[in-house]
Amino acid sequence: MKHRLFYLVLLSFLSLSKTDAQLRIPSLSPSSTVQQNLGLTRIEIRYARPSARGRTIFGDQGLVRYGEFWRTGANAATKITIEQDIYIQDQMLMKGSYALLTQPSLTNWTLFFYPYTSGNWNNYVDQMPTLKVSVPSSMSKDFQESFSIYFDQLELGSAQLVFAWAKTRVHASIRVDFKEKVLKDIERTLAGPSKNEYFQSGLFLHEVGGDLELALEYVQEVTRKGGQPLFFQVHREALILADLKREEEALQVAQNALKLSREAGNNDFIRLCEQLIEKLKS
Repeated sequence: MKHRLFYLVLLSFLSLSKTDAQLRIPSLSPSSTVQQNLGLTRIEIRYARPSARGRTIFGDQGLVRYGEFWRTGANAATKITIEQDIYIQDQMLMKGSYALLTQPSLTNWTLFFYPYTSGNWNNYVDQMPTLKVSVPSSMSKDFQESFSIYFDQLELGSAQLVFAWAKTRVHASIRVDFKEKVLKDIERTLAGPSKNEYFQSGLFLHEVGGDLELALEYVQEVTRKGGQPLFFQVHREALILADLKREEEALQVAQNALKLSREAGNNDFIRLCEQLIEKLKS
Protein backbone atom coordinates (compact mmCIF):
# COMPACT_ATOMS: atom_id res chain seq x y z
CA MET A 1 0.00 0.00 0.00
CA LYS A 2 2.86 2.39 0.87
CA HIS A 3 4.63 1.60 -2.43
CA ARG A 4 1.43 2.21 -4.36
CA LEU A 5 0.91 5.57 -2.61
CA PHE A 6 4.53 6.55 -3.36
CA TYR A 7 4.14 5.87 -7.08
CA LEU A 8 0.84 7.76 -7.23
CA VAL A 9 2.52 10.81 -5.70
CA LEU A 10 5.50 10.45 -8.07
CA LEU A 11 3.21 10.13 -11.10
CA SER A 12 1.29 13.24 -10.00
CA PHE A 13 4.56 15.21 -9.62
CA LEU A 14 5.79 14.17 -13.07
CA SER A 15 2.49 15.15 -14.66
CA LEU A 16 2.65 18.58 -13.05
CA SER A 17 6.25 18.99 -14.18
CA LYS A 18 5.30 18.24 -17.78
CA THR A 19 2.46 20.73 -17.63
CA ASP A 20 4.39 23.58 -16.02
CA ALA A 21 7.76 23.17 -17.72
CA GLN A 22 8.36 24.63 -21.17
CA LEU A 23 11.27 23.46 -23.27
CA ARG A 24 13.30 26.39 -24.58
CA ILE A 25 15.98 25.95 -27.23
CA PRO A 26 17.73 28.55 -29.41
CA SER A 27 16.08 29.22 -32.77
CA LEU A 28 18.02 28.21 -35.87
CA SER A 29 16.56 31.30 -37.55
CA PRO A 30 16.38 33.97 -34.82
CA SER A 31 13.88 36.80 -35.07
CA SER A 32 15.15 40.28 -35.85
CA THR A 33 13.71 43.78 -36.07
CA VAL A 34 15.15 46.62 -38.13
CA GLN A 35 13.85 50.17 -37.71
CA GLN A 36 14.71 53.18 -39.81
CA ASN A 37 13.59 56.81 -39.74
CA LEU A 38 13.32 58.23 -43.23
CA GLY A 39 12.25 61.84 -43.66
CA LEU A 40 9.44 62.12 -41.10
CA THR A 41 8.51 58.44 -41.40
CA ARG A 42 9.53 55.41 -39.37
CA ILE A 43 9.77 52.04 -41.11
CA GLU A 44 9.93 48.80 -39.12
CA ILE A 45 10.62 45.32 -40.50
CA ARG A 46 10.22 42.12 -38.45
CA TYR A 47 11.67 38.96 -39.94
CA ALA A 48 13.59 35.78 -39.12
CA ARG A 49 17.22 35.27 -40.19
CA PRO A 50 18.12 31.81 -41.52
CA SER A 51 21.78 30.95 -42.11
CA ALA A 52 23.35 29.21 -45.07
CA ARG A 53 25.22 26.51 -43.10
CA GLY A 54 26.90 25.19 -46.24
CA ARG A 55 23.70 24.92 -48.29
CA THR A 56 23.02 26.26 -51.79
CA ILE A 57 20.61 29.13 -51.17
CA PHE A 58 19.16 30.47 -54.42
CA GLY A 59 18.56 28.64 -57.69
CA ASP A 60 16.61 25.84 -59.30
CA GLN A 61 18.24 23.40 -56.89
CA GLY A 62 18.62 25.83 -53.99
CA LEU A 63 16.89 26.22 -50.66
CA VAL A 64 14.93 29.11 -52.20
CA ARG A 65 13.81 28.07 -55.69
CA TYR A 66 13.71 30.55 -58.50
CA GLY A 67 10.18 31.57 -59.50
CA GLU A 68 8.56 30.36 -56.26
CA PHE A 69 7.07 32.48 -53.47
CA TRP A 70 9.35 32.98 -50.48
CA ARG A 71 8.43 34.32 -47.06
CA THR A 72 11.57 36.50 -47.27
CA GLY A 73 13.17 34.95 -44.24
CA ALA A 74 12.19 31.96 -42.13
CA ASN A 75 9.37 30.91 -39.82
CA ALA A 76 6.54 33.46 -40.14
CA ALA A 77 5.87 35.95 -42.91
CA THR A 78 8.08 39.03 -42.89
CA LYS A 79 6.13 42.07 -41.61
CA ILE A 80 6.81 45.66 -42.65
CA THR A 81 5.09 48.61 -40.94
CA ILE A 82 5.22 52.19 -42.23
CA GLU A 83 3.90 55.26 -40.39
CA GLN A 84 3.28 57.33 -43.53
CA ASP A 85 2.92 56.68 -47.25
CA ILE A 86 6.17 55.76 -48.99
CA TYR A 87 7.26 55.07 -52.56
CA ILE A 88 8.99 51.81 -53.48
CA GLN A 89 10.51 51.84 -56.95
CA ASP A 90 8.39 55.01 -57.50
CA GLN A 91 5.15 53.18 -56.69
CA MET A 92 3.19 54.35 -53.64
CA LEU A 93 2.57 52.09 -50.65
CA MET A 94 0.12 53.60 -48.19
CA LYS A 95 0.83 53.66 -44.46
CA GLY A 96 0.02 50.47 -42.58
CA SER A 97 1.35 46.97 -41.93
CA TYR A 98 2.11 44.52 -44.72
CA ALA A 99 3.28 40.95 -45.19
CA LEU A 100 6.24 40.95 -47.57
CA LEU A 101 6.66 37.97 -49.88
CA THR A 102 9.22 37.76 -52.66
CA GLN A 103 9.72 35.74 -55.82
CA PRO A 104 13.46 35.54 -56.54
CA SER A 105 15.04 34.84 -59.92
CA LEU A 106 18.59 35.05 -61.22
CA THR A 107 18.34 38.62 -62.55
CA ASN A 108 15.51 40.18 -60.50
CA TRP A 109 13.18 39.74 -57.56
CA THR A 110 9.47 40.55 -57.45
CA LEU A 111 8.29 42.05 -54.15
CA PHE A 112 4.68 41.48 -53.06
CA PHE A 113 3.06 43.56 -50.29
CA TYR A 114 -0.17 42.25 -48.74
CA PRO A 115 -2.25 43.82 -45.92
CA TYR A 116 -0.92 42.02 -42.84
CA THR A 117 -3.39 39.66 -41.15
CA SER A 118 -1.25 36.86 -39.72
CA GLY A 119 2.20 35.33 -39.75
CA ASN A 120 1.06 32.40 -41.93
CA TRP A 121 2.71 33.31 -45.21
CA ASN A 122 0.82 30.67 -47.21
CA ASN A 123 -2.39 32.64 -46.63
CA TYR A 124 -1.13 35.42 -48.90
CA VAL A 125 0.00 33.44 -51.94
CA ASP A 126 -3.43 33.33 -53.62
CA GLN A 127 -4.38 36.90 -52.68
CA MET A 128 -4.08 40.06 -54.77
CA PRO A 129 -1.17 42.13 -53.42
CA THR A 130 -1.56 45.79 -52.57
CA LEU A 131 1.71 46.47 -54.35
CA LYS A 132 3.91 44.41 -56.68
CA VAL A 133 7.30 45.71 -57.82
CA SER A 134 10.28 44.22 -59.63
CA VAL A 135 13.84 45.01 -58.54
CA PRO A 136 17.18 43.89 -59.99
CA SER A 137 19.26 41.19 -58.37
CA SER A 138 23.07 41.13 -58.47
CA MET A 139 25.96 39.00 -57.27
CA SER A 140 28.56 40.08 -54.73
CA LYS A 141 32.05 38.75 -54.18
CA ASP A 142 31.38 38.78 -50.43
CA PHE A 143 29.45 35.92 -48.82
CA GLN A 144 26.63 36.78 -46.39
CA GLU A 145 26.15 33.81 -44.06
CA SER A 146 22.85 34.92 -42.46
CA PHE A 147 19.97 36.44 -44.38
CA SER A 148 19.80 40.17 -43.73
CA ILE A 149 17.43 43.04 -44.48
CA TYR A 150 18.80 46.54 -43.93
CA PHE A 151 18.72 50.13 -45.17
CA ASP A 152 21.60 51.72 -47.05
CA GLN A 153 22.46 54.94 -48.93
CA LEU A 154 20.37 57.03 -46.56
CA GLU A 155 19.46 60.56 -47.66
CA LEU A 156 16.95 63.02 -46.20
CA GLY A 157 14.03 61.40 -47.97
CA SER A 158 15.39 58.33 -49.73
CA ALA A 159 17.20 55.07 -49.10
CA GLN A 160 17.90 51.63 -50.47
CA LEU A 161 16.14 48.65 -48.89
CA VAL A 162 18.66 45.80 -49.17
CA PHE A 163 18.11 42.04 -49.10
CA ALA A 164 21.36 40.09 -48.73
CA TRP A 165 22.04 36.35 -48.45
CA ALA A 166 24.89 34.22 -49.69
CA LYS A 167 26.27 36.20 -52.65
CA THR A 168 22.91 37.61 -53.76
CA ARG A 169 22.16 41.31 -53.26
CA VAL A 170 18.85 43.03 -54.03
CA HIS A 171 18.32 46.80 -53.72
CA ALA A 172 14.86 48.42 -53.75
CA SER A 173 14.68 52.23 -53.84
CA ILE A 174 12.52 53.91 -51.21
CA ARG A 175 11.56 57.55 -50.94
CA VAL A 176 9.15 59.65 -48.88
CA ASP A 177 7.56 63.05 -49.44
CA PHE A 178 8.24 65.33 -46.50
CA LYS A 179 9.16 68.79 -47.83
CA GLU A 180 5.60 70.12 -48.05
CA LYS A 181 4.76 69.04 -44.49
CA VAL A 182 7.97 70.53 -43.10
CA LEU A 183 7.36 73.83 -44.91
CA LYS A 184 3.81 73.98 -43.49
CA ASP A 185 5.14 73.24 -40.00
CA ILE A 186 7.76 75.97 -40.37
CA GLU A 187 5.11 78.45 -41.52
CA ARG A 188 2.80 77.52 -38.63
CA THR A 189 5.58 77.70 -36.04
CA LEU A 190 6.86 81.07 -37.21
CA ALA A 191 3.30 82.43 -37.22
CA GLY A 192 3.11 81.77 -33.47
CA PRO A 193 0.87 79.60 -31.32
CA SER A 194 -2.67 78.86 -32.50
CA LYS A 195 -5.69 79.89 -30.41
CA ASN A 196 -6.24 76.26 -29.47
CA GLU A 197 -2.64 75.98 -28.25
CA TYR A 198 -3.10 79.12 -26.12
CA PHE A 199 -6.30 77.69 -24.63
CA GLN A 200 -4.79 74.26 -23.97
CA SER A 201 -1.82 75.90 -22.26
CA GLY A 202 -4.06 78.04 -20.05
CA LEU A 203 -6.25 75.03 -19.26
CA PHE A 204 -3.21 73.02 -18.22
CA LEU A 205 -1.81 75.75 -15.96
CA HIS A 206 -5.19 76.17 -14.28
CA GLU A 207 -5.77 72.45 -13.75
CA VAL A 208 -2.33 71.83 -12.21
CA GLY A 209 -2.43 74.92 -9.99
CA GLY A 210 0.25 76.75 -11.92
CA ASP A 211 0.66 80.47 -12.58
CA LEU A 212 -2.98 81.66 -12.67
CA GLU A 213 -2.13 85.08 -14.10
CA LEU A 214 -0.35 83.41 -16.97
CA ALA A 215 -3.21 80.91 -17.37
CA LEU A 216 -5.65 83.85 -17.63
CA GLU A 217 -3.41 85.59 -20.16
CA TYR A 218 -3.36 82.49 -22.36
CA VAL A 219 -7.11 81.89 -22.18
CA GLN A 220 -7.89 85.54 -22.90
CA GLU A 221 -5.83 85.23 -26.10
CA VAL A 222 -8.81 83.16 -27.23
CA THR A 223 -11.73 84.87 -25.50
CA ARG A 224 -10.85 88.54 -26.01
CA LYS A 225 -8.63 88.89 -29.09
CA GLY A 226 -10.78 88.47 -32.16
CA GLY A 227 -13.20 85.81 -33.27
CA GLN A 228 -16.13 84.31 -31.43
CA PRO A 229 -14.98 82.28 -28.39
CA LEU A 230 -16.73 79.04 -27.50
CA PHE A 231 -18.86 78.62 -24.39
CA PHE A 232 -16.42 76.28 -22.61
CA GLN A 233 -13.52 78.68 -23.25
CA VAL A 234 -15.40 81.60 -21.68
CA HIS A 235 -16.45 79.36 -18.77
CA ARG A 236 -12.78 78.54 -18.16
CA GLU A 237 -11.94 82.26 -18.13
CA ALA A 238 -14.59 82.80 -15.46
CA LEU A 239 -13.21 79.95 -13.34
CA ILE A 240 -9.69 81.39 -13.45
CA LEU A 241 -10.94 84.87 -12.56
CA ALA A 242 -12.84 83.39 -9.63
CA ASP A 243 -9.71 81.61 -8.39
CA LEU A 244 -7.85 84.94 -8.68
CA LYS A 245 -10.53 86.43 -6.36
CA ARG A 246 -11.69 88.83 -9.10
CA GLU A 247 -15.34 88.03 -8.39
CA GLU A 248 -17.01 90.94 -10.22
CA GLU A 249 -15.15 90.21 -13.46
CA ALA A 250 -15.75 86.48 -12.98
CA LEU A 251 -19.49 87.06 -12.60
CA GLN A 252 -19.74 89.07 -15.83
CA VAL A 253 -17.74 86.47 -17.76
CA ALA A 254 -19.77 83.60 -16.26
CA GLN A 255 -23.00 85.28 -17.37
CA ASN A 256 -21.60 85.55 -20.90
CA ALA A 257 -20.57 81.88 -20.76
CA LEU A 258 -24.13 80.99 -19.72
CA LYS A 259 -25.54 82.91 -22.67
CA LEU A 260 -23.18 81.13 -25.08
CA SER A 261 -23.97 77.75 -23.51
CA ARG A 262 -27.70 78.31 -24.02
CA GLU A 263 -27.12 79.33 -27.62
CA ALA A 264 -25.11 76.14 -28.15
CA GLY A 265 -27.75 74.04 -26.39
CA ASN A 266 -25.19 72.46 -24.09
CA ASN A 267 -27.07 71.50 -20.94
CA ASP A 268 -23.95 70.40 -19.04
CA PHE A 269 -22.32 73.80 -19.34
CA ILE A 270 -25.62 75.60 -18.70
CA ARG A 271 -25.71 73.90 -15.29
CA LEU A 272 -22.01 74.56 -14.64
CA CYS A 273 -22.41 78.25 -15.46
CA GLU A 274 -25.52 78.57 -13.30
CA GLN A 275 -23.71 76.93 -10.37
CA LEU A 276 -20.73 79.27 -10.80
CA ILE A 277 -22.96 82.37 -11.02
CA GLU A 278 -24.84 81.33 -7.86
CA LYS A 279 -21.55 80.80 -6.04
CA LEU A 280 -20.19 84.19 -7.15
CA LYS A 281 -23.36 85.99 -6.07
CA SER A 282 -23.39 84.44 -2.59
